[in-house]
Formats: sequence, structure tokens, C-alpha cells
Amino acid sequence: MKKVIALALIGLSSVGAFAQSGTNSPYSQFGLGTIAPQSTSFNRGMAGVAYGFHEHNQVNYQNPASYASVDSLSFIFDAGLSIQLTNFNENGTKRNAKNADIEYVVASFRAFKHFGVSFGLVPYTNIGYDYSNTANVNAFPSTSSVNATYTNTYSGKGGIHAVYLGAGYMPFRNFSFGFNIAYLWGNLERNVVNTYSDAYVKTLSKSYNTTVRSYKLDLGMQYTLPLSKKDELTIGATYSLGHKLNGNPACLLISNNSQTAISDTTQFKIDDGLKIPHTFGAGLMYNHSNKLKLGIDYQLQKWSSLEAPRFTTNAKGVSSYGLVTNQYKDRHKVSLGADYTNGDQYRGYINRMHFRAGVSYATPYLKINGKEGPKELSASIGLGLPLSNGYSNRGMLNISAEWVNQSVIGMIKENMFRINVGLTFNERWFAKFKVE
Repeated sequence: MKKVIALALIGLSSVGAFAQSGTNSPYSQFGLGTIAPQSTSFNRGMAGVAYGFHEHNQVNYQNPASYASVDSLSFIFDAGLSIQLTNFNENGTKRNAKNADIEYVVASFRAFKHFGVSFGLVPYTNIGYDYSNTANVNAFPSTSSVNATYTNTYSGKGGIHAVYLGAGYMPFRNFSFGFNIAYLWGNLERNVVNTYSDAYVKTLSKSYNTTVRSYKLDLGMQYTLPLSKKDELTIGATYSLGHKLNGNPACLLISNNSQTAISDTTQFKIDDGLKIPHTFGAGLMYNHSNKLKLGIDYQLQKWSSLEAPRFTTNAKGVSSYGLVTNQYKDRHKVSLGADYTNGDQYRGYINRMHFRAGVSYATPYLKINGKEGPKELSASIGLGLPLSNGYSNRGMLNISAEWVNQSVIGMIKENMFRINVGLTFNERWFAKFKVE
């Protein structure tokens, strides 16, 4: 009972921590924000490879079919956090930013034979940025000074998060399927403030805000094909339902004129104006004697057919806020990863360690000013460190280092170095003991 209470407290504290942003990227001001890593600590060292992965002692919520492989005697609890340092480079001007946050809390256990259950708190998108630019005013009215300048300040915070419950079932040998049903929630906040050095000039600020309360449904399957006594190949596939998010994007336009002391406020709103895309995933995982695992994943997110809220002002100065097309692109992502260990049957700490590495490439889902947003290239390495105490040797400390590059010609270049730390508790809660 003490363990259950402790896990509940950790979960509740994580809800508050998830309100914080997991990014400092200016690109998070577009769309729903930056797409959060969907992997947990063990497969982040493999660049997130997961669709064909199933293991008795790890929680793989990216493919719910994997829950059917969870050990029948264990309750698995996994919590992860990240620390990241990002360098931004624009036309030779460089800036650094850093942040840390709790990323996820997940758990899994075997409910009955060939039927596993999982639940947890995970991120979906992140928004977090704060920057400004200043320039001289050109062709300004005669009421302003010759050397007048204007400053645009951009800031935003929030994101979308999910609390999920899932199950996986193996109806017959080597085949399993499963689902996750999640409650999505979050606030998307963005602000643009235009200020001027001339006290007699009108200033303008725009505040964008959306509250999301919706759901997310994920389906998955896995089939393991035996190749020999020591080799097998697992085929995995997933599908996430695309739908409206029950959010009403709003834009608050505030205009101030210090000369006339007049302030005008106009509010725009779009009913049910946000959507998430249909998402398809497929992967292969080769397993040699439970020592070497090699995997490849492909993911497609169908963003291109979705509309996005946009504020516009026509030539007559009339402003509007509505849904427009051609703001998104379909996102393609390919990941390659590997995991190696000698296994628990060998003595010696190093023999039981896991060594991981991976690379991934993703195309953008955003269009910025009519151009493609940044592509993403990442590489990772990781270690799985066994943990032992007086009554269990089944825990694991997973540590990985990631390099993530986002770049596109003519826009900001991002280089991020991230450390991921995850602690997996794997306790034999359901074992029956005999007393002699």
C-alpha cells in the first residue's frame, strides 16, 4: 500500500510539472507547437525506435500491443526527466538557452494471462519561447521622430499533454494487438507586442489563446516471425485517429494610442478550430538471442489536409481571424536504433548493462511564410544500468545523450544537446510465496 501511495503522489506532482514547457524553440510559436518526443528513457538511446519493440521489463506506450509481453509477476513503473541546452544561430548571431522538466510517468502490469495494462502521463506538444527584434521605422508619419525604432516581442508557453490508459492482448502465439485511450488537455498561449520608441505612435499587441480538452486514440499490433532458434523478427504497426480537439482559438487585439489616450480592444474567435492528424507507424525489430536488437521505424503524420488559425489584415486595414489552408505539410520520420546486452544470465555488472545508439530524420510539418519549416536530424547514445538492492535486481537506470539539429535555409538554426534520465522500477508485486 505504501508503494501505491508513493506512486500516486509522484503522478500528481507530475501533473503540475507538465504545465511547464519542455522547449525554448521559436518554432514552437507555430501550429500546435513542437512535437514532443513520444519515447521513454530506454528507447531514447535508440533514437526512439519502438514500433516493433516488446519486452517483459519495459513500458513501450508507442505501440500498445507490446503490453501483452509484460512479465506476469511484475509491476513496472518508469519516470523520466530531461536536461537540455540549445544553441540558436541566425545570420551569425548566437544565443544559448537551457531548461529541464519532468517528461513522463508511465506504468504497466499483467492483468491476466496474455493481457497487459498500462497507464501514465506523457507529453504531446510543447510551446516555450521569448525573443524580440528591433529595427528602424521606414516611411513613418511626420508626427514621429526621424530616428524612431520599433520592437516586436514574441513570447509563448504551454502545450498539450495526455493521461492515458491502455491494454494489450495476445490471442495466439506471436501475435498481439492493443490500444491507448488518452485524455488530452493543455493551454496554448502566444503573444506579439509591437512597441515604438516614439511616444506619439500607436502600439499594437496580439494575444492568442486556446484551451484544449479532448481525447486521443491509438491502436497497435505486433507479429513476431521466428527465423531460427536464436533469431526472430517482429513487425509492428500503429494508427492514431485524427480529429478535432474541441478547442476555440481566440485572438485578442489591443491598440493603444498614447497621444489620444484611446485604447481599442477587439476579440476574434474560431469555434472548434484545431485538429490533430491521422498518424500511421510501421517498424521492424530484429532480435538475436535477446542480446542484440536492431530496429527501424517509419512514421507518417497527415498534417497537410488540416487548416490552421491565422490573423490577417487586408489592404483596407480590415482585420480578420479565420482558418486557412496550406499551412502544414505531411510529416515523415525515419528512425534507426540498436540495443546490445549480454543478458541477465551472465555474472558481472557490465554483462548486464545495455548499450544503445540510434539516428533519426524528420521532415517539417510546418510552413512558415509560405516556406517549409526546419528539418530535424538527431543522433543518440545510451546506457541501461541495472539497479540492485536486498530483494530485487530488476530495476534499471536508463541514461541517454541526444543531439538534435533543426535547420532550414534563411531561418534560425537550432542545435540542441539533451540528457535524458529515466528510472524504471520493476518489482515482483504479484509473486506468490510459499511458507515451509
